[in-house]
Amino acid sequence: MTTAAAVPPNAMSPLHPHKRQRTAENRSLSLYIPSSENEPPSSDGGPIRTSSLSHPTMKLTGHTGSVYALSYSPDGECLASASFDMTCLLWNATGNCENINVLRGHKNAVLDVKWSMDGEHIVTASADKIVAWWDGNTAERTKRFMGHEGIVNKVDTSHVSPKLVASASDDGTVKVWDARVKGATTTLDCQYPTTSVAFGLDAHVVYSAGIDNCITAWDLRIHDKSMMIKAHADTITCLSLHPKGTHLLSNSMDGTMKSWDIRPFVPDGNKRHCKTFLGGTHNAEKGLLNCSWSSDGNMVTGGSADKVVHIWDEMTSEELYYLPGHKGCVNAVVFHPKENVVASGSSDKAIFVGELSS
Repeated sequence: MTTAAAVPPNAMSPLHPHKRQRTAENRSLSLYIPSSENEPPSSDGGPIRTSSLSHPTMKLTGHTGSVYALSYSPDGECLASASFDMTCLLWNATGNCENINVLRGHKNAVLDVKWSMDGEHIVTASADKIVAWWDGNTAERTKRFMGHEGIVNKVDTSHVSPKLVASASDDGTVKVWDARVKGATTTLDCQYPTTSVAFGLDAHVVYSAGIDNCITAWDLRIHDKSMMIKAHADTITCLSLHPKGTHLLSNSMDGTMKSWDIRPFVPDGNKRHCKTFLGGTHNAEKGLLNCSWSSDGNMVTGGSADKVVHIWDEMTSEELYYLPGHKGCVNAVVFHPKENVVASGSSDKAIFVGELSS
């Protein structure tokens, strides 16, 4: 049974307005949770609501296994969740967040999910070695991209064409697919198991990362590397492109999230590393925890093994929100594309959707 329920205010929201100092590797991290004391009351005497949700925080239940990935449709009307239970659930992203459809067909865990840029299709990656293409309106699988010889860890969709998909696999390749043709249009040999992939803002560049701890840029016009960044000290679990396409965000098993300047000409010579965001953790499960930007690029977030949703200010690297509530590793956190809302999925099989205090 799939349900959505309101959550008590203290379940997944800032506890009390406060600042506190946290020390990690001799670095001081300021955690600031905005105060609601000065907010004008709404007509019913409560704080002003900042979203179309029926309650400030909603708990969505229905998955029977860990939730590995989340993705909002471009118009923000629908939320897709991918799970170990071999399904992908579609939720209404407004009101009571009802479950509106189920994508069934994979024969193993669904590890990632993305919407096409036009919101008409959904693409999923699975441990069954298949990338599936679904109709976003009918929830019917219309195509299977077959060709990977290992688990498919991540997928991404093009920002230019609604039919282009990139996938990263344990077989050490990144493949680019076109839903209009049969088979992969491009296969990139990454030499090592690949755990993440992201399209550049144009259709010519794909970024990959894996157990080699490096971020590699591939020029699809020549099918070769155009840039490589030694980025982390351990496996990179996710890559996310800045809304303007100028920077890349990476999450890693070394316990850090970092941002990178990927513009062709970097202002400060060859220095591409911009910020490091501290506070999130990884554990012995070695999950492929995600990372993501807010729609305006001012905040970043990512999965964390400490059962907490962490949200940082991109400009200062300070932690803005510390949101407890989950009972298992937080595998995925995403921002709503149009509202001040964040959604998180966890190994506790639950999804939280909640407003961020302004």
